[in-house]
Amino acid sequence: MTQGKKMTVVQLTMLTVVNMLGSGIVLLPTKLAEVGAISILSWLITATGSLALAYCFAQCGMLSRKSGGMGGYAEYAFGRSGNYLVNYTYGASLLIANVAIGITAVGYATELFSVQLSPVGVGMATIALLWLTTFANFGGAGITGKIGSVTVWGVILPVVGVSTFGWFWFSPNTYAEAWNPHGLSVFQAAGSSVAITLWAFLGMESACANSDAVENPEKNVPIAVLGGTIGAAIIYIACTNVIAGIVSNPELAASTAPFGLAFAKMFSPWVGQIVMGMMVLACIGSLLGWQFTIAQVFKSSADTGYFLPIFAKVNKAGTPIIPMLILLAAQTGLALLTISPDLTKQFDTLVNLAVVTNLVPYVLSMAALMTIQKVAGVPPRKALFVSVISWIASAYSYLALYSSGTEALMLGGVATIFGFTLYGFVSTRMLRLDQERARSANPQQAI
Repeated sequence: MTQGKKMTVVQLTMLTVVNMLGSGIVLLPTKLAEVGAISILSWLITATGSLALAYCFAQCGMLSRKSGGMGGYAEYAFGRSGNYLVNYTYGASLLIANVAIGITAVGYATELFSVQLSPVGVGMATIALLWLTTFANFGGAGITGKIGSVTVWGVILPVVGVSTFGWFWFSPNTYAEAWNPHGLSVFQAAGSSVAITLWAFLGMESACANSDAVENPEKNVPIAVLGGTIGAAIIYIACTNVIAGIVSNPELAASTAPFGLAFAKMFSPWVGQIVMGMMVLACIGSLLGWQFTIAQVFKSSADTGYFLPIFAKVNKAGTPIIPMLILLAAQTGLALLTISPDLTKQFDTLVNLAVVTNLVPYVLSMAALMTIQKVAGVPPRKALFVSVISWIASAYSYLALYSSGTEALMLGGVATIFGFTLYGFVSTRMLRLDQERARSANPQQAI
């Protein structure tokens, strides 16, 4: 029996970079301009922390023998309740992040079409986009995947383009004026943007899911994950800092379409319009895919007993329409609750909340790595090295939590604690499923 040709380490590295270069970067130049170019300190901290996280996730992927990704990792140390909590908080993070992606698309669209929307108008437009992309998924995943594979280039090309060629328009004076406009201390500047920069790296752990499709995974997966994270970090740092030297800080901080504004300065307004249009399509394509993906995440968790059975319902075509509608209702409420006079403030609120909930699986996975290594029989010297990296990754995760702000920590904490209440509803179902599996495995015992 022949096996299909597997990816090389270079191909997996490129796939990892592309997976991270999504819509998370689209509004970042504006958010970082609110701090100043000194926010490069946050990038350096986040790049280091993300590398530590990526390395540890690669180790988890190589050593774990449990399915379910981060949930399976957490189960080694925290049992089934840890697996559930990871699934719950990861699903909540995706739910929140999709609303932020919708707001990003609306921000670029308002600039593209020169439309001024009230705060309520922005909220309604975001909700309309969420509904549109949800309904578009009712036909199944086939067309969604094809659209996403094309529209993602609407982000990748401008981001890589400005990182590479933007230096020809870079002004040291403009950059110097943007360095520290608010007179922040080094500590304040380094910590103020850690959460927002981590937003661009979320999903780094997904690269480990391709370990079965790469040659020599024990060696090549860690190389690809670390190489991809370093590549993404270089591109992120380059593009946000070169834009800070092209567009004046006040103008950049007030923009809802920073990449379009940068290309308008570099070339002409119509080129900026084209870039804005590309990024609107990229965000819509990304949202289209993530709306389907989040329903599948909830469905798979319901299939294994971790979520309520209603999330496992599908139509004849296998599409989880009812879960999509439930999640859409939650996103609609979230979009209404976070309405702000400033579009970027609403985006900031949602991103911080998404980061807080997504860091819970990160922290649990890092804590479980020591147990995973023990079960896998990793030699003590290597285990100590990996554990030290996991402690660095955990320390960075706590810094990102702190950087998210009191409001995000409070809301994220409430959302996480609420998950334990929901666990009470599903724990009895998991016991019943265990009993049914046991009876199936030992039919004689059931007689």
